[in-house]
Amino acid sequence: MSQAGSISVSNIQKIYDPEGAAVHALENCSCEIPSGKFVAMVGPSGCGKSTLLNMIAGFDKPTSGEIKLDDQLLVSANTQTPPNSDRVVVFQNGALFPWKTVLENIAYGPIVQKTRGRGQAEEEARELLNKAGNLERIAGSFPGQISSGMQRRVEILRALINKPKVLLLDEPFRAMDTVSKSKMHQHLLDIHDKFRPSILLITHDLVEAILLADVVLVMTTRPGTIKVNINVELPRPRSREMILSDEFTELQKQAIAAVHEEARKAFERGEKELA
Repeated sequence: MSQAGSISVSNIQKIYDPEGAAVHALENCSCEIPSGKFVAMVGPSGCGKSTLLNMIAGFDKPTSGEIKLDDQLLVSANTQTPPNSDRVVVFQNGALFPWKTVLENIAYGPIVQKTRGRGQAEEEARELLNKAGNLERIAGSFPGQISSGMQRRVEILRALINKPKVLLLDEPFRAMDTVSKSKMHQHLLDIHDKFRPSILLITHDLVEAILLADVVLVMTTRPGTIKVNINVELPRPRSREMILSDEFTELQKQAIAAVHEEARKAFERGEKELA
């Protein structure tokens, strides 16, 4: 039996509008997200990365194939387990309630799900803020009063209070400037070290993928499948200084070669290429 938070993706095929345009988003896509590991997925735009994440989250289901969570069927052509607190998504655009304080936003999930009372949920929210870099000072602030980077940190904490087995991150730092993104990388590394959720990160940023992940999955152009698995054996805890190391440079070369080959294919097909 797998440990908590282990995701197994087996032979996933996804065809949109099969009786019409028949867009093949994914074909024979298989991969593993081991319990407590950090996996990053990169590839040309439109290759199916977000489609796969949405299936794991419970927003969609495949044409064929299956996905399991801890050896239990999560999704197949005939099965779709609804979104649940065991799999929480953090999107690029964010979803904090602007009329609620930071504390209220973080505590919202357990209160609505009635897994904890308001007092206990808010106490846990304060503990999370404290563990995540002494952020208790912003507990009473509203989202509009804090930076976009701070908002993203709050969203991750709001996900973590539900004690998910799997944290799904769909390009959450894409719109950030370099300094804010660097701070968020360190924050996410700290979160992973302290709480050890299984993490799947969708990104176009190869440096981000290698710095954060244990494994980088490179996808082919559409129909998407896994082209190569790059094992990142950099020691933890990680720091941005590692980017200057020979080991990091070699990993980056591998990733660039794999991604650019697929990006070229996508470009030749006339697809928009953002890799």
